[in-house]
Parts: sequence; structure tokens; C-alpha cells
Amino acid sequence: MKTKTTAAGRSLWGNAAARLRRDPVAIACLAVIAVYIVIAVISPIMLSHWDASHNYELRNAPPSAQFLLGTDGLGRSVLQKTLLGAHVSMTVGFMANIIAIPLGLLLGAFAGYFGRRIDDIIVWFYTTVASIPGIILLIALKFAFADRKIFSGSICEIDLSGMAGVYLALGLISWISTCRLVRAETMKIKELDFVLAARASGRSDFAILMRHVLPNVFHIAIINFSLGFVGAISAEVMLSFLNLGVQNLPSWGKMINEARMDLVVGRWWELASAVTAMFIIVLAWNIFGDRLRDALDPKLK
Repeated sequence: MKTKTTAAGRSLWGNAAARLRRDPVAIACLAVIAVYIVIAVISPIMLSHWDASHNYELRNAPPSAQFLLGTDGLGRSVLQKTLLGAHVSMTVGFMANIIAIPLGLLLGAFAGYFGRRIDDIIVWFYTTVASIPGIILLIALKFAFADRKIFSGSICEIDLSGMAGVYLALGLISWISTCRLVRAETMKIKELDFVLAARASGRSDFAILMRHVLPNVFHIAIINFSLGFVGAISAEVMLSFLNLGVQNLPSWGKMINEARMDLVVGRWWELASAVTAMFIIVLAWNIFGDRLRDALDPKLK
């Protein structure tokens, strides 16, 4: 006698992972991102001697077998500068989103769930912050962090005038879009039957938020994390171009700033290296973020 078998159901995350695995473009973009992550992790270790690698006899050398991307005005390898620039951009992008996404997620969930006075305060706060042009606020925060340190004198001392100040400033202005989306989604979820049933059974508001609301809006945080990477990388390059970013390491923005006049005399390799490296990772994150958003959309299942 034959027995009827039923296919096991998939969760939203399982379905999204299956759809991404079947998408060769998403896999290719994820591979590019993984390569950049590996470069960001190992480049400071492998190129720790970079700052002392001046060779004035090889200044502004064009690409060759010895220097694949040529040298800069101090005789340093442009390839090494590009790899270290990936470390700066990827670190800033990751840390800025680690600050911004949880902040936006929690504030949006609290505003949408509790409403009334809490909602009014949070909406007023992010509306006020959003009314200030982002680049102006970013520059103002970076100047405010100049020569500042937190946990001064301890083993965990953080110098806000360096890379930490860049990603902290970015994180403090990048949470607004996540907060808005999570707030709107939470306002819909709190009226659904399973939340009303949990409230009727005597569950506390905090338990309902942790067990029922946040898991159902977490996909917004994942999508915004991927898309926020692009904005953080672009903002870091802009700050470095204005000489307000990282000072003790090469970055793509500083490379573009230093090489902007080299095109007049035909030295294109440093500018091209920085722009190409930035273009590839921004394109990969944009495409992967779009595919991830589609994969997590239950309407497209």
C-alpha cells in the first residue's frame, strides 16, 4: 500500500536562500563581496610594511611586471594602496551598519509598537536629524570627533579622530531609513491575530516585541544592511577625498584626491585603480542587495 508523502514546508529564510542559490548573478556578486572581505582582512597583515616602502627612484612608474598598477608620487605600489583602501572601505561599511541597523531596528520597533508619546518623540527625533543635509551633518560630526578619545587610558581606548570616528559618524546618521521602514511594518504586525492572541494570553509587551515583532521585521534589517554598505563606502570615499577621513592608512578617496591632477600629465593608473576598485564593490553590493530584497519578498514567492 502506497503512503502519501507531503513536502516539507520552507521558512522565509529557507526559501530566500534557495532562490539566491538558483541565481547565478547573485552568487557571482556574493563571490566578489567575499573576495573583498578576504582582502580587507589580510591586507593590513600582509602589507604592514607599506608605510616605509618609499622608493623615490621609481616615482610615478607606469604599470609593469614589477608594479602591476604602477607607483605613486613617492614610489609606493598603487596595487598595495588599492588593497589597503579596500580594508578601510569594507571596515567602515561594516562597522557603520553594525551601529546603524540595530539602532534603527529597535527605535522603529518601539515607535511602531507602543505608539502615542514614544512614537511622537522618535518620529520628531528622526525627522529633525533627516532635515539636516547628510554630508553637512557627517562633516560636522567628524569635526566634533577630532582629537577625541573614548575609554581614554584603558586597554579599550578608541581614537575618534581616525577610522573609528568615520564609522561612528556614519552609523549615527544612517539609521533613519531602517527606523522608518521598521516602524511602518511594526504598526501592521501589532494588529495581526497572533500578536493580539499573545497580548490576550498575558504576555508582556517586551516578550511580544522580542518573540513576535522583531523576528518578523528582521528581514528589513538584513536588506538595509546590504544596501547601507554602498552608502557607507561612498561616504567614506567622499570624506577621505575632502581629507576628513582616515589619516594613517591609504583609502580610495585619498588616492583619487592625490591623483586628480595626474591625468593632465598622463598618469592615469592611480586614479583608475581607486575608481575601478570602488566601482566593482559598489556594483556587486547594489545587485546583491536587490536580489536579496526580491528573495525575501513573500509576494514574489
